[in-house]
Amino acid sequence: MGTLARWARAEWGLLYVTVREPLLKRRLRALPMTLTAVCLTALLQYAQNQPWGYQAVQDLGAVRAQDPLGPALLRTPLSLFVPALDLPAWGALAQILFVFGLAEVCLGWWRTLVIAYVATLAGTLYARAGITHGPHAAFGLPWTDAQVVDTGPSAAVVGLAVFVSWRYGAYLTAGAVTLAMVAEVLVKENLAGKEHLAALMAVGLLCLAAASRHRYGRGPRAFRWRPRHGQWRPGSRTGRGSGLPPIQS
Repeated sequence: MGTLARWARAEWGLLYVTVREPLLKRRLRALPMTLTAVCLTALLQYAQNQPWGYQAVQDLGAVRAQDPLGPALLRTPLSLFVPALDLPAWGALAQILFVFGLAEVCLGWWRTLVIAYVATLAGTLYARAGITHGPHAAFGLPWTDAQVVDTGPSAAVVGLAVFVSWRYGAYLTAGAVTLAMVAEVLVKENLAGKEHLAALMAVGLLCLAAASRHRYGRGPRAFRWRPRHGQWRPGSRTGRGSGLPPIQS
């Protein structure tokens, strides 16, 4: 086995075997929430590009930092599935299908939605705090960003990608996603990039909470890769992993 293949198996092996069996057995039936999210996103994209639907989508799912907090919080869950008008919708659909799909199989649909919402909410609340502090603060934002329509699944996708990668021992992948988000802010400092960092911080706290829960609680045994047997078996993942087993719905 080549070095690249060994690295890929070490990085993504546990994630692969966790996802493979449910998808082979149940196929699309293993992804009911993800497929619903894809259809909802496509519907909202179509509606907001029609004269009769634009204002309705704005009223139900468009979040701006200048909006009162109450209505903004009510719109935040749906805003996750409203594609940004200035970006191609196929990108949002592909992100949801791939990342939400992996997360749904690995974590279950309700955990996936909770993590996605936490990441999105963190970005929404950060925007308000950043505008309050102003552009001269370390993580501040200019007042013009208060008028920016803040929608789309990107913060949720980033958060889910990092959480699932961490949860299944793909630490290089989690690190690469994080570095990419930092580079995005350094190259093009904008609201979306900083919201992604806020989402990563929120998901990082979830990772710490999950690790603490399993460290001080009684969780199931971890799994490790045994090359001679060619499969994941119960045991200690020496030198690798969080010591956390797969979560499946």
